[in-house]
Amino acid sequence: MKGARLEVSDSSGQTRVVPIEDARFTIGRSHGNALSLSSAEISRVHAEIVKQGDGYLLRDLGSRAGTFVNDETVVEHTLDHGDRIRIGRHSDVRFLLEETSQTSTRATTSAVGDLRQTATLLEGLRALGTAKVLDQVLAMVIDYAVTLSAAERGFIMLVDPADELKFTLGRGRGEATLSGDTFQTSRKIPEQVFATSKPQLVADLHDDMFADAHEGTIQLGIRTVYCVPLKLVRYVEHVAETDVARPIGVLYLDSREKGSLSSRAIQLGLETLAAEAAVAIENARLYRESQEKARLERELHTAYEFQQALLPAAPPTRDFFSAAAEMVPCLSISGDFYDYLDLDGSFGFVLGDVAGKGASAGLLGARVQEIFAHRAPGSDPATTVSTINAAMVKKGLKARFVTIFYGILSPNGQLTYCNAGHNPPLLVGKSGVQHLKTGGLIVGLFEEAVYEQEVVTLSPGDTLITFSDGVSEATNTVGTEFGDDRILACLNAPPSEIEPRELVDQVMAGVRESPVGEPQSDDITVLVVRYRKEAAPS
Repeated sequence: MKGARLEVSDSSGQTRVVPIEDARFTIGRSHGNALSLSSAEISRVHAEIVKQGDGYLLRDLGSRAGTFVNDETVVEHTLDHGDRIRIGRHSDVRFLLEETSQTSTRATTSAVGDLRQTATLLEGLRALGTAKVLDQVLAMVIDYAVTLSAAERGFIMLVDPADELKFTLGRGRGEATLSGDTFQTSRKIPEQVFATSKPQLVADLHDDMFADAHEGTIQLGIRTVYCVPLKLVRYVEHVAETDVARPIGVLYLDSREKGSLSSRAIQLGLETLAAEAAVAIENARLYRESQEKARLERELHTAYEFQQALLPAAPPTRDFFSAAAEMVPCLSISGDFYDYLDLDGSFGFVLGDVAGKGASAGLLGARVQEIFAHRAPGSDPATTVSTINAAMVKKGLKARFVTIFYGILSPNGQLTYCNAGHNPPLLVGKSGVQHLKTGGLIVGLFEEAVYEQEVVTLSPGDTLITFSDGVSEATNTVGTEFGDDRILACLNAPPSEIEPRELVDQVMAGVRESPVGEPQSDDITVLVVRYRKEAAPS
C-alpha cells in the first residue's frame, strides 16, 4: 500500500498534507505525535493509525471526546480512501490513498451515496406532488432536505403580507420539530438570500470574515450554513419580461460540521427540492384558501337560510288590504329586513335597512327585527322606534345604525307611520304621489333622538311602495341613480291596477334591467301595501 496520507484543514481554510510513513501513526494534542492538533478537547494521545497488511486501521485510544469517521463514532475502523476523520469537534482530516484499487472502492462508495441522495430527492419530489395540507408540506420539505444534505437542522421562513420573513417551522434529524417560535440562528443569511433570490453557502462561520457578523450563531456551535430561496417561477411569453421568479421564503440548513454542506451535488439537489417546494407550498396555501372559502360559503348559506326563515312567509289575510315583499341580498346575508304584524285587526309592517352589508349587518338586522316583534304590539310606531333606538344605543354599537319605516294600517284606511331616517316611501293614489317623511333621525346613534308619527288617510286603491336605498340609489354607467321617478316609470300600469305581488316583481325587474354597469352593490328590498276598502261590519 503506497501513498497513504492525511489531509488536514485548519479553521482558516488552509490545508496541509501529512504522510503516514510509520507502522504506528499517532494523533493527539502532544507534540510527540505524528500529527499534533492543538485543541483542549483532544487527548494527549487521542488515536492511532496502524498499518495492517494492505490496509490501515484507525483506533481510538480511550479519548474523552471520541473519534469519528464520516460522522459516526468508532473505536476501530478500517480506513478507505476519502474517509473523513474527526478528532473532537474542530478537526477536519481526510484519509487519502493513491492506490487504484482503493480509489475505485471509494469511488464506488461515493456513487452509492449519490444514488441514495438521488433516491431521497426523487422520493421527496414525488411526495410533494401529492401533499395538500400546508403544515404537512412544510414538515415534508425540511425532513427531505435534512435527509438529503445530512444537515443537523432545517428551517423554513415564509414572507408575510407585510413582505417580511417570518419563522414558520424548524425541524431536526429524526423528523423532530424544534420548539420555540423564534429563528434560533442567523437572520442575516436568510434575509440576504431572500433579498437577492440567490442561494448562499457559508462553509465555516469561524472564518474571520464571518465571525463578527454571526457571533450569536457561532455560540450555538453552528459552523456550516446553506440557505436557498423558495421561488415561484412564472412562465412568460417574452424573454425580456422581468420578475419571472417571485420568492415566497427561504429554506435554511445548518450543521456543526465544518463544510458538511459544501458538496455541489447536495446543493443542486436542495435547489431542485426548493423549486418544487415553493410550488407545493403555494398549492397548499391555495388549497387551504379554497377549503376555507368553501367552509365560509357553507356557513353563509346556512345563515342565509336562517335569515330567510325569519322573514314572514306571507302577510296576514284581511279584506281591507293586500301586501307583498321581496329582499335580494347584495352578499349572502342581507342588512335589510321586513316583517308583518297582526295588531288586533290592524296591519303592522316594517322595513329596515342596516348600515353596511354582509354578516355583521345581517346579525344586527336580525336583532332589530327581534326587538321590533317584541315591542311593537301594544305600542304606536313612534314609541316602538324609540324603544329600538334606546336598545341599540345601550349596546354601544359604534358606527352601526339602521333606518326604519314602520306603519300601522287600520281597517278604516288610517295609516299611522314613523319614518326614522329611511327613504320616504311613495304613497300613490288618485291625487298623485306623496312622500311619507315624518319621523326622526336614524336609529342607534343618538340617545336623545326624538321620534314623531303622522296619520294619513288612504282611499281604496291607494298603494304604498316602500323600498331600501339599494333600489333608489342603484346607478347606471354614468352615475345616474335609479330614483323615485324610475321606480314609477318601470310600472306597466297605475299601481292601483296592479296587484302588490306584481308591483314588487316589476320594480325588482326594473332595477335589475337598468344599465347599472357594476355588480349589485347593496341589498335590495321592496315592500308594497294596497288599501282596498273599509271592512264591512261583522
